[in-house]
Amino acid sequence: MRDQEPAPLDAERRLSTREAAELLGVKPETVYAYVSRGQLSSRRVSGGRGSTFDAREVEALARRNRRDSSGGSGSGGELSVRTRLTLIESDRYYYRGVDAVELATRHSYEEVAEWLWTGRMRPGSTFTAPAASIAVARRAVEALPEHAAPADLLRVATTAAATADPLRFDLSEDAVLGTARTLIPTLVAALPVVGRDRSDTGPLAHRLWSRLSRREPGEASLRALDTALALLADHDLAASTLAVRVAASARAHAYAAVSAGLGVIEGPLHGAASGLAHRLLRDVLEQGDPAPVIAGELRAGRRIPGLGHRLYPGEDPRARALFAALEDVPKAEPALLAAREIVETTARHAPLHANVDLALAVLTTSCGMPAAAGETIFAVARTAGWIAHALEEYGERPLRMRPSGLYTGAKPPQPLPE
Repeated sequence: MRDQEPAPLDAERRLSTREAAELLGVKPETVYAYVSRGQLSSRRVSGGRGSTFDAREVEALARRNRRDSSGGSGSGGELSVRTRLTLIESDRYYYRGVDAVELATRHSYEEVAEWLWTGRMRPGSTFTAPAASIAVARRAVEALPEHAAPADLLRVATTAAATADPLRFDLSEDAVLGTARTLIPTLVAALPVVGRDRSDTGPLAHRLWSRLSRREPGEASLRALDTALALLADHDLAASTLAVRVAASARAHAYAAVSAGLGVIEGPLHGAASGLAHRLLRDVLEQGDPAPVIAGELRAGRRIPGLGHRLYPGEDPRARALFAALEDVPKAEPALLAAREIVETTARHAPLHANVDLALAVLTTSCGMPAAAGETIFAVARTAGWIAHALEEYGERPLRMRPSGLYTGAKPPQPLPE
């Protein structure tokens, strides 16, 4: 018979270490271990020794521990981090409580970034980088081989820009916001130009376009790119964002925190996934039929990219919004139809939906961009969210992102090896 759940605690009450330990069923020293791992927050007793704990946090942790011990699936065992930035629920997501799709379709990427950073809307926001920062970043990127991946270019540009900023170690909110507003345009300006060169001012999407496509963009194409950037600005604790928060927890400066994110994002299960979807979409467009292409992928033991998302049982809202924006792009219709056919063919026996990687593939394919362009868009866009998470983490206790390892090796002491 399952144990009954204890009655809810008074939301305003704070617990002593002994009370928290009793509720959790652990020793007092284990309570402080939970604090060191970031699973509980504590407050020192004024004028005395010891700490107190939020009753609601302790009760929530006790519930998670009970789920873990009973083998329930839930979210037990996963790292939980308090954040005020992005909420994902019921096939929708929100930036600071506001529907992210509505923000992305009504505001520019720069305005959405400002909302994530400050919780204030700044209409007409633009980002401008210092000439010295752009120059050092461009020199560093130009030294890389031609086959360097987008994440390589952006990571090197980030490191170079950091060396040009003597204030990078200032982690105050104003200083980090200043870094954010100059680093993102520096990253874009450092990328090689493939289309008609444009100035390093104006909307960021306009500047980024000439780094991605040789075509002259129409208004609808630029709007679709800007919408994609805003939709991808943040997505809760994705793998790259967790890396950023770990770096910020160790008080790495904002450039270093962004570099940590860039180091993770080029994985095929993260930022590089849109490139796989781009190649699949090109194959379908060339053959005119998704069936043989999908059959070939499955026969080779590869999963079909651009479909499904673990956080959205239904449709990825980012994909839906980007597909809608692409309907106004004149040359996007063939790619949109091909994407729909991929979903219909693959989802014949299971409820699958397009995710944002497939939508990005439609954008890059229909706008004359290479397969790697989706990764570039993803990384530039997500830099805004990374900095928002770094700012949030700087306000937390240092080094709280320190989980404990579960050692499964040989039991010590072992003899010295021969």
